[in-house]
Amino acid sequence: MNEVNTSSGFYLQLAAIAEAAYGRPEREEDLLDLQEMVAEALEAHDILELACGTGYWSQLLQDEVAISLLATDICPEVLDIARTRDLDEEIVSFAQADAFDPKVEGDFSACFIGFFWSHVPRQDQDRLLAALRARLGAGALLVMVDDNLVEDDENPIARTDAEGNTYQFLRTPDGERVEVLKNFPTDSALRKKLAAHAREVRVERLHHYWMLTCKLK
Repeated sequence: MNEVNTSSGFYLQLAAIAEAAYGRPEREEDLLDLQEMVAEALEAHDILELACGTGYWSQLLQDEVAISLLATDICPEVLDIARTRDLDEEIVSFAQADAFDPKVEGDFSACFIGFFWSHVPRQDQDRLLAALRARLGAGALLVMVDDNLVEDDENPIARTDAEGNTYQFLRTPDGERVEVLKNFPTDSALRKKLAAHAREVRVERLHHYWMLTCKLK
């Protein structure tokens, strides 16, 4: 039960759940605010996007935000969906890449990670950050956004494993019930985890979402 599902089918299920969550009316106001925060933080950067999924945030980042954007994901099926979006090919390109070993071409001044950190096992978070530091170098901007744990959420935490990772049971849009690793770090936990890898760590909280910005060491 502690192994992370990395099958293409599971990634497609996660992508479908994420897309459905963006359309929830109670999150609309927060989502608009989050979009503005992300756009402001990443304006005029050459951006590497990790775990882009179906390209929801890629589409936002191309609109008068990024100088260039390379959107990556390990799952070719979700990249195929992302490529169907109406994106400017002069700004946005796609590549299949592992977030833990982003072997891609390009010079990047920033990295964006949207709603992926919560699915990274706690024991693997340092490895992800070390890979980013090695690929982007010191001084690169890192922007991460993800979900808060909201008390009235329809998907409460179902269990916690020996490493402290928490899990939820979620339903896909077609009604299938799946167990998903979903962590909800506190501000102090984020700062502690980033301390060895980054400086100028800032965390902002909305009701449903959080955003972290920092400069890699």
